[in-house]
Amino acid sequence: MPRRIVITGGPGSGKTSLITALAADGFAVMPEAGRALIRAGQAIDGPALPWRDPALFAESMLAWEIRSHESADQLSGPVIFDRGVPDVAGYLRVVGLPVPSHVERAMELFRYDDPVFLAPYWPEIFGPDRERRQDATEAQATAEAMRGTYTAAGYRLVELPRASIAERAAFVRLVLGSGAPARLQEGKA
Repeated sequence: MPRRIVITGGPGSGKTSLITALAADGFAVMPEAGRALIRAGQAIDGPALPWRDPALFAESMLAWEIRSHESADQLSGPVIFDRGVPDVAGYLRVVGLPVPSHVERAMELFRYDDPVFLAPYWPEIFGPDRERRQDATEAQATAEAMRGTYTAAGYRLVELPRASIAERAAFVRLVLGSGAPARLQEGKA
């Protein structure tokens, strides 16, 4: 079974750019639910958008994260996740909704491996866009909600440095050690 490694944090903290770089280095990756669901929801003018129905959006994210978790069984080596099941609980807390018991159960059943990497709020690179409508205050609150949610769920967090994408990727490879893809271990990155 592959190692399941989550990179979490607030919006606009460089997570997806880092994960794209790790994919180019040979890591298997699972993409973020939020942006894909927002793009699809906007395309069909659907109800499961965070500004229309946050609870329905959370349910959609949960289904996505569970599918991603199960899909990782088909992959070898470490699999990098752009967010995980606990992010759904963190999101619900940020928007002021209760965390349903089935989300808590999902966090217990669909576990990831330590460490979980946290991309901290980074004001110099944060910015809203068509899909990311949060302001700086909500972005910072989201990063802290993820820190609290993953810690409460028993994960060991490692904070990513506020550094270039290449430096962050090197940091992740260093922390993962022998779990890095073979071509990285051989120095061919």
